[in-house]
Amino acid sequence: MAKTDWKAEAKTLKKRLRKLKSAVTGTVSDVAGDVRHEVAEVAGKIGAKLKSAKPVSPLAPKDGFPTLPVIKGVEFAAVEAGIKYANRKDVMLIRLAPGTAMAGVFTRSSTRSACVRDCQDKLAIKAAGDGAAIIVNSGNSNAFTGKVGDKAVAAVTGGVASALNLPAARVFSSSTGVIGEPLPYDKITAVLPDLIAGLREDGIEMAAQAMMTTDTFPKGAAATVQGDGGTIHIAGIAKGSGMIAPDMATMLVYIFTDAKISPTILQRMLSRNVDATFNSITVDSDTSTSDTLLLAATGQSDAGPVKGAVAKAFEAALQSVMQDLALQVIRDGEGATKLVEIRVTGAVDDADAAKVAFSIANSPLVKTALAGEDPNWGRIVAAVGKSGAEAERDRLAIRFGDVVVAKNGWRNPDYQEEDGAAQFKQDEILIRVDLGLGKAARTVWTCDLTSCYIEINADYRS
Repeated sequence: MAKTDWKAEAKTLKKRLRKLKSAVTGTVSDVAGDVRHEVAEVAGKIGAKLKSAKPVSPLAPKDGFPTLPVIKGVEFAAVEAGIKYANRKDVMLIRLAPGTAMAGVFTRSSTRSACVRDCQDKLAIKAAGDGAAIIVNSGNSNAFTGKVGDKAVAAVTGGVASALNLPAARVFSSSTGVIGEPLPYDKITAVLPDLIAGLREDGIEMAAQAMMTTDTFPKGAAATVQGDGGTIHIAGIAKGSGMIAPDMATMLVYIFTDAKISPTILQRMLSRNVDATFNSITVDSDTSTSDTLLLAATGQSDAGPVKGAVAKAFEAALQSVMQDLALQVIRDGEGATKLVEIRVTGAVDDADAAKVAFSIANSPLVKTALAGEDPNWGRIVAAVGKSGAEAERDRLAIRFGDVVVAKNGWRNPDYQEEDGAAQFKQDEILIRVDLGLGKAARTVWTCDLTSCYIEINADYRS
């Protein structure tokens, strides 16, 4: 029997053990790497979901999105194009029947977007008889993008016009989102077939959702008017949450009616009512580059043409829809917990009434006091004083709701701090200021300024 060389055998076994250990270590390392990659990917998806799952504003309508009437001659569709947001619809299309009358109001910003300028030019043409369309994207405002922005508008509206067999002058577009970044318009034109295939009369809520940016809920409102021979319906949708200030706000608003009415009268009614509604709200005093309000009348109601007493009722109903939508924008103010009405009376003229109202509504000191539920009325006195409006100390009166806080130049002797605090603890607060100098008045609406507003806007582009 041969003698075994145990030293050589041991050396061989050690070498095999080292190889096996190396192989096992490599496999474990690969598996660990794969696991780390999978964990990071899942964590990223969870993080994105958590970031996108914004809490709904505490001031949102308790019953959610309202049931809006179907407007004959209007169809809606929305799809996901991936312009900025993942896993959500971000482009919507509206098709309007032949004969639709159009009207609009827009931001007066000197840096208004390519879409706004294009819409203004097309409305000035006063084309009639043809159908029309509106296409809207969220995630990119196509503002301050030079000739590239103009090219994007032409490509999108031209694509819609060709697909729907419409004149390009009857296709209106809006974009909302980050300023200064070129719009990836090819992503929009690529989904036009899907949009057209998905058009339907009852898709208005889907359209409202598709144009949301920092909004926490879709916004809708409706009204009806009894016309001569039938009912006239009005339905509107809006988006807006931050960068909200007069002329108009970071708002896109689309209102539809089946009324038989001329473009001229429609425009006149819209222009008459915009100052008391969309131009009377402010979240942060910043005017947007993209504000657009389009009003479309298809003329397909059974009622006769809008005139006389019906015209007055129709305009009142239109104003109520505009007011409802405007207040929903404030209810969804970024980080808002309070809806605040500023009611100024006794000014020498309308301009002074507006100066005082907006000075109070836009004051960071007033708005943070509202957030902290601190009835610091001295901040309102300061806001009146800085407004540039005519005011006299001894004629000024300030009320929180029905609580008289100050009058005749000083604090009301009967005022109790706890009474003011009780007013500021409410979700909806009324601040009344009477200047005691004239008969002019102005009411504006705002919200409080909370730390959430800073968080939302500090993180807006990331």
